[in-house]
Amino acid sequence: MSVTNRLNTVQMQASQLNRLDTNKKEQAIMNSIQSKQSTYIPFNRFNRVLGIAVLCVSCGLSLQAASGAKPVTEIRVAKPEEPAYNLALDAQRKAAMSPEEAAWETVLEQNLGSFYLPGYKKEKSAGRVTAWDYVKDDPILPRVLIIGDSISRGYTLPVRHALKGKVNLHRAPANCGKLAYGIKNLDIWLGNKSNKWDVITFNFGIHDRKTPDSSYTNDLKAIASKLQATGAKLIWVNTTPVPKGAGEYVEGNSERVNKLASTIMAELNIPIVDLYSKVKDIPSEHKITNNCHFRDGGYEILGAEVSAKILAVLSAPPPAASK
Repeated sequence: MSVTNRLNTVQMQASQLNRLDTNKKEQAIMNSIQSKQSTYIPFNRFNRVLGIAVLCVSCGLSLQAASGAKPVTEIRVAKPEEPAYNLALDAQRKAAMSPEEAAWETVLEQNLGSFYLPGYKKEKSAGRVTAWDYVKDDPILPRVLIIGDSISRGYTLPVRHALKGKVNLHRAPANCGKLAYGIKNLDIWLGNKSNKWDVITFNFGIHDRKTPDSSYTNDLKAIASKLQATGAKLIWVNTTPVPKGAGEYVEGNSERVNKLASTIMAELNIPIVDLYSKVKDIPSEHKITNNCHFRDGGYEILGAEVSAKILAVLSAPPPAASK
């Protein structure tokens, strides 16, 4: 029998089944499948409709096999994907939160995205500390915000540990990515207008490998100006180098964006912490081969550099207003 005739036979059998009421339809399908000794996927209120549709096809193939025709193929239905993290444990954790912590958790859920949120949830359900943890401010300490990509996420905890008891160290609720993403989401990262930041460190670079020079310059100026308008002291963190073989990350891009950024920061009188050069001090065992990221020891070295700059900027007098 040709493929076309086989498909017509299946469609005719499905049409006949559609004239049965729902209960009889399911029973007919069940009887057919049991006679074929096929794997049965239980019905429930979540997969009922999909199950009926798939089993109708299986029923048609079973009837076709009974007529002596060779089945076209065996149909298997994949099991539904498991949740990316333990929902019950996450619900228990959230139930114990203060209103302020719960509000921060909601911000993370809305902004971390499908890649970072599950990892964060798993870490918290396991009782681990993360860069995105809620920070309960000590009102007598200055508030510091870190804005940046996964490199900055890696050194967030080392900075938080180094400056414990000296500052309230916060992190933007995202992997901040490229400048265009920053333009779109900066208000979210800065939080409520009532939030007062004393220092903001920021970086954009590795993810701007395809951003033209003119766009990079204009967007970085726009973000820097908006950050200055908050009244916070700013620190630009230049972009760490990309080694050979780092996949989608482009070797040589860091040098390009750092050159563009240094000109802007000089114009705006914003100090720079030079992590690009500091990477040379990181031993090879703290680096990852063919990767722009680092192991924990590497992030400790970068975090120490950022921490020292934050303390220096906090103790420095405010810059003179430009004329």
